[in-house]
Amino acid sequence: MSYFGCRAAPLGAATAPVVSALFYNFHPKMVERAIPDAWSYAGPSALLDARLTAMDLAMRRVLGEGVVSSPFVSRAATLAAGAVAGCNMAGRPMGAANHALPEPVEPHLRLWQALTAIREYRGDGHVNRLVDAGVSPCEALVLQSATGRSPEEDLRSHRGWSEEEWSVAVASLAERGLVHAEMQITATGVQLRQAIEDDTDRLASPIVQAIGEDGADELVVLLRPIADAVMNAGAVPTHNNMGFPWPPEDG
Repeated sequence: MSYFGCRAAPLGAATAPVVSALFYNFHPKMVERAIPDAWSYAGPSALLDARLTAMDLAMRRVLGEGVVSSPFVSRAATLAAGAVAGCNMAGRPMGAANHALPEPVEPHLRLWQALTAIREYRGDGHVNRLVDAGVSPCEALVLQSATGRSPEEDLRSHRGWSEEEWSVAVASLAERGLVHAEMQITATGVQLRQAIEDDTDRLASPIVQAIGEDGADELVVLLRPIADAVMNAGAVPTHNNMGFPWPPEDG
């Protein structure tokens, strides 16, 4: 309930079908167990305050006071906020909802909120590409698991899909030649998945254009030690549901 409530809070008191559609790969029944009940425990504005408070505590604990108050975090916040401000949010409901929130005063929270808006902006485009490719919510998870980049059981159970529903998705993808019956992705599946990722990146290019290639490169350099600290603290598992390898493949 806290996850769905806090992530959906920028939308206001959204209904379960809206949250299911925008979050995409969670089972609708899982969403329905949390939304709209979450709003009866804490309204969206209270949850927005709570998530900033939680991130303040988490960042201070994981990064330390020296990093949180450092000039490079402040610079990163300026760049990330500039990237968000320069994006046209038309057709990006989650990105727009987070962009519309008031900017926090403290640089580390301003950075976190800007990165959240960037994440949701890119996510909106990713959902668009999945729908266009005819990859259903559960099938998207199966494809991710079939690459070996994310654990199957975590993807399935943490997003509310039953073993039977998972098997149906596997069979559907196998029929299209995207995965083998033993749950390994095929060459065709790799090509489709890469095309979806490439298109997602293309749709997210305004983020980079807003601050230029040099600004984007600088932002990545500034964020790398923060990401290192998060991973070294064990705050995110190395083999994670995002499928993001650590250290990054580019070194």
